[in-house]
Amino acid sequence: MGLDQYAFARKDGEQNEIAYWRKHADLEGWMSDLYASRGGESKFNCVELQLFKADIEKLEGEHRNLETTTGFFWGESSKEKVEATQEFIESAKIMLDDGWKIIYTSWW
Repeated sequence: MGLDQYAFARKDGEQNEIAYWRKHADLEGWMSDLYASRGGESKFNCVELQLFKADIEKLEGEHRNLETTTGFFWGESSKEKVEATQEFIESAKIMLDDGWKIIYTSWW
């Protein structure tokens, strides 16, 4: 039980997983806020959120200092998860430039 988070790249019917986090609560909070800012009204759980270039650039500037977020069985963010997020950002930027859509989803 707990928070599982994924990022996928999609293009022409193909889907590739480009990141996986286990209990990176602070990133989940950031993504949940992004979802809400776009008018999302349902609980942010098992929702696919498309990330655009501006979102990735914003995350790149903020991911090392995300607001602390908590949730039932969400765990805590760690240095390793921040490093994994940087790797995701680099991959996502390349894939976006190649015409892929970037999708974030999570379930808890």
